[in-house]
Amino acid sequence: MAKTGSGSSGKRGLVLGAILLLAAGTFGLSRWWDGGSRAALVDVEVPTLSRLARKGEVAFEANCASCHGQNGAGTDKGPPLIYDTYNPGHHDDGAFVRAARFGVPQHHWRFGNMPPQPQVTDRELVAIIRYVRELQEANGIFYKPHIMQ
Repeated sequence: MAKTGSGSSGKRGLVLGAILLLAAGTFGLSRWWDGGSRAALVDVEVPTLSRLARKGEVAFEANCASCHGQNGAGTDKGPPLIYDTYNPGHHDDGAFVRAARFGVPQHHWRFGNMPPQPQVTDRELVAIIRYVRELQEANGIFYKPHIMQ
């Protein structure tokens, strides 16, 4: 009489299950990274903000949060800015200014091109950058030299 549920078929089932779980996790991560249909959210620790950063928070919520999410955590329309890719060594403050003034072609994520934001004043832009940088620092994102690969 044949045995059912023998050790070798049970091990095969566990291995197959582990492979399927790993594949599902990898697919989910790649969908998040590539800006798939799910929101690209990260957890953001909000510190006590400087006066300038508090002004930036107001301007960010009015002009940037619809795509980049509350506190720069990202959405399904735009990437999180509280993410190491946007550390000051890779995207300096000038990169944020250029993005707001001229827009940005899609390059790190698959959210499409970022359009220019002409409604944001120079003063608001300075405050927004301070806000983003203070959030980044509170979340362990600091200057790292960018090395082209």
